[in-house]
Amino acid sequence: MAAEAVDGTEPRGRVAELGPGEPALLLAPRLAQFAAVARLEHVTRAAALLGVPQPTLSRAVARLEEELGVDLLARQGRTVRLTRAGRLLLASVERALAEVERGAEAARAEADPAAGRVAFGFLHTMGPDAVPALLRGFRAEHPQVRFQLVQDYGAAMLERLRAGELDLCLVSPLPDDPAFTGRPLDEQRLHLVVPADHRLAGRRRIRLAEVAEEPFVGLEQGYGLRVISDDFCAQAGFVPRLAFEGEEAETLRGLVAAGLGVALLPPALVPRPGVVELEVTAPRARRAIGLAWAAGRPLTPPVAAFRDFVLSRRGRLLEHD
Repeated sequence: MAAEAVDGTEPRGRVAELGPGEPALLLAPRLAQFAAVARLEHVTRAAALLGVPQPTLSRAVARLEEELGVDLLARQGRTVRLTRAGRLLLASVERALAEVERGAEAARAEADPAAGRVAFGFLHTMGPDAVPALLRGFRAEHPQVRFQLVQDYGAAMLERLRAGELDLCLVSPLPDDPAFTGRPLDEQRLHLVVPADHRLAGRRRIRLAEVAEEPFVGLEQGYGLRVISDDFCAQAGFVPRLAFEGEEAETLRGLVAAGLGVALLPPALVPRPGVVELEVTAPRARRAIGLAWAAGRPLTPPVAAFRDFVLSRRGRLLEHD
């Protein structure tokens, strides 16, 4: 229903005909043009500044007044003066334009090749050594690039990648999903971790089938390492009996040291008292580590540079392993 004017006359504007959210979208270009005229108090000078014909600018401001249903400018020959309504509108427009400029500057900074930002996700087991080495090597050539670092399990990182919250992530296994592009980087051995007083602790190598009857401690469902560990056990002919589940590899090592089970885990960077790590010879217990990003989504220059740097480390990501 059209709004009624307080004095009983027909309302001047047409805002009531617009749907929710439409007025601001439709008025935005004219609001910027109005602000230019209001600042200079001269239509011809504002038109020259904006690079548009003076009649076009005059019509745009008149159209804005028509759509708002109020006079914004009082014309005095070649100059104009703001009405009270015009001053109120200009104050809001100036704030909005300043906010837009801040957003534009943030967007430019995000993509700055020299000092932009990279949102990088990685597995918890990559955090202590592999990721710091990557960042140290990259920052040697790009010292101003900023990083937002996220540690999480694979499935959660892929969802954040899908949502645009992450630019790149180190995952295992690589996603089998057309929404993502993935490249393999390295393979990481998995060891069978047993308590130091375990019957097999004196061995160096083991076939996984030898611990088919042992209680296991493992990561929770949904973790990539849990999927891989369960698959290796299946290849060895058994389903692991999970005594405890956790979220951190180091927590699982602590549970093993306490005698609560055995675990398939990546090698510890620093030997942990109370446990022994055995090489698994059958099946060949290794997991692939790769880099993933959203397929078809443009990468900013700093993200593309970091992606290329990480890919250049193929085969050397886990030099400590």
